[in-house]
Amino acid sequence: VDWVMARLGTPPLQQQRYGVNKSNQNFILSGGNHARIYGQENLYKALEDRPANTPLITVANHHSCMDEPLIWGCLKVKHLTNSLLMRWAVAAHNICFTRRFHSWFFAYGKSVPVVRGDGVNQPGVDFMIDRLNEGHWVHLYPEGQVNLNKDNMRIKWGVGRLIAESQVPPIVIPIYHLGMDKVLPNQTPYIPRMGQKVTLVIGKPIDLNDTLEELKTRQASDEEKRLVLTNVVQNALHQLRITAGIYHGKHLAGAPQ
Repeated sequence: VDWVMARLGTPPLQQQRYGVNKSNQNFILSGGNHARIYGQENLYKALEDRPANTPLITVANHHSCMDEPLIWGCLKVKHLTNSLLMRWAVAAHNICFTRRFHSWFFAYGKSVPVVRGDGVNQPGVDFMIDRLNEGHWVHLYPEGQVNLNKDNMRIKWGVGRLIAESQVPPIVIPIYHLGMDKVLPNQTPYIPRMGQKVTLVIGKPIDLNDTLEELKTRQASDEEKRLVLTNVVQNALHQLRITAGIYHGKHLAGAPQ
């Protein structure tokens, strides 16, 4: 992990093209399967119209190892082919960075290793804060693992630290999807399937202004800031789950979009 972190911090890697093939994503998400996507204009606006110094954080539930990068099949070609615009993603070091080839593969896809169990103060989180303070986009699966039971899990505090330590208040957008675990089931054999129904809902930016101002006014501790901000994001993500469930239920029933 150490050498990956050192390499990620150098300009040549940050300037590499984001290695995702748009046609493959669209084929698996929308061509080979049946995807319904709602609210993509919320993400498009944040990607295309936010001020240069304003960071973007997206958070999504994690139901399958195919979530990343397939959910980005909702983006336009001009987004996916712009290496400076595309997201930085947090990735588990013990899954994505176990071998040198794997490390290079994920690092060149703008993934950053974090060590599960090491808390919010570690190099991967520090690196993401630096990227946010440069106005970049960071994506998280804050449940911290594939949620096999699809419970409303307690999300990790790392997202609270990212928000609290951004010099410019970030735009934070929740994303919830259902059906991705049908495309790649979480059991052997791990083979992608076609003909499945997937629903992806991109929510509106979470309003954090009052919360940030209140925390600043009463000089809340770093720990309290992280807890409060994480709770706000968690509530928004869990609320979006309800909306996604309604849309996905209609999708499964064959109702028109």
